[in-house]
Amino acid sequence: MGFFDKLFKKDEKGAAPAAPVEKKEPVSTKASFKAEPAAAPAAEAPKACSCSCSDKKVDETVGLQAADLGELLPGAPKNGKIKLAIYWAAACGGCDVSLLDTHERILTIGDMADIVMWPIAADGKEKDIEAMNDGDITVSIISGAVRNSENEHMVKLLRKKSKIVVCYGTCACFGGSPALANLVTGGADEILDYVYAKTTSSASFQADYHADKPVIPQTSYQAPEGELTIPTLYNTVKTLDQVIDVDYYVPGCPPLPETISQMLKAVMDFAYNDVPLPPKGTMIGVTTKTLCEECPRKKENARITKICEPHEVDVKDGVCLMDQGILCLGPATVGGCGARCTKVGQPCRGCYGPTEHVQEQGASMFTAVASLFPVLDADPTCGEDEIIKIMSEIKDPLGYFYAFTLGKSLIKKAVKETGGQ
Repeated sequence: MGFFDKLFKKDEKGAAPAAPVEKKEPVSTKASFKAEPAAAPAAEAPKACSCSCSDKKVDETVGLQAADLGELLPGAPKNGKIKLAIYWAAACGGCDVSLLDTHERILTIGDMADIVMWPIAADGKEKDIEAMNDGDITVSIISGAVRNSENEHMVKLLRKKSKIVVCYGTCACFGGSPALANLVTGGADEILDYVYAKTTSSASFQADYHADKPVIPQTSYQAPEGELTIPTLYNTVKTLDQVIDVDYYVPGCPPLPETISQMLKAVMDFAYNDVPLPPKGTMIGVTTKTLCEECPRKKENARITKICEPHEVDVKDGVCLMDQGILCLGPATVGGCGARCTKVGQPCRGCYGPTEHVQEQGASMFTAVASLFPVLDADPTCGEDEIIKIMSEIKDPLGYFYAFTLGKSLIKKAVKETGGQ
């Protein structure tokens, strides 16, 4: 049976099983910048940014607009420089690079803040962070999911030492691509075995040099110089707020310059003018609409009879991609990016995550697709076989619908069924 055969598999009474519904907890709207972080936080669904961090009016029809940052940063704040830490956990590094999209202001960030840690650019050490008093760091910007023991140790340390923690980028907010590893039923052991013994290059190396027993990296090794250690790979990739308490969320793969300007505007106003920060739990850089609502392509809700990839069709300018049979996650994705991908004929892949009204992005997209099935006036019921036929054209449904948000989905991970359970 394929994925969708199982999805629509009927129980003994002939009815398709209903998907579980998770109740969404309300988001706290009370700002808190001095409270000690919770030791074992419950992950909250982030609140959409009200754009109070920007003096400019937001035109939501074209996505979030850049904040007016004014002149270059005017030296140190009156109360002295703030302390800033930036850490990169399980991610590709694009989020770190995106911080350069502050453009020429990157040259004067140092006037506003002492950068106490930024592994890609500054020589801050773990021991220096450990020596600080709790709450000494004003803002920590953390990108990436929590994939291994080092990630967990560092994010917990930064949370302890920071007044404010910003969950930066899609991997930190929703798990991102790293969380797709949660679909590997054998967990970390199966992944390590595949990478170091099964892939073509690794298999050749093992056959040539370690034919008797493949060498897999160990977490500890006693060398003549002393013990060498590397982080332990976890079986489950977690989002940042599944491990520590988070104050703000900045989605995007990576966050766009407009989003970064909104974040920087909030920090600048707080540091220089004592302007209160947005309510805790705010998601900065998004609008209250879906990407589909902001997309300039004309939508006619045409019936889907075939699902295609963009390279398989001659994409028509100005016409909704879904109407052309190209699967696009715009209906299930929060707006704010300005529909950059769809404007140039590429479907939305959902990197900004769901709207504040929907926690399960994949299920929301399933519903959107199902609403476009060919339901005829004379035959108001679309048959199960036809549904499976159309949906089976999606080569990797989990990878497509949950490419960025598996870590926050109801599915969360794959498990092996045993004993008929």
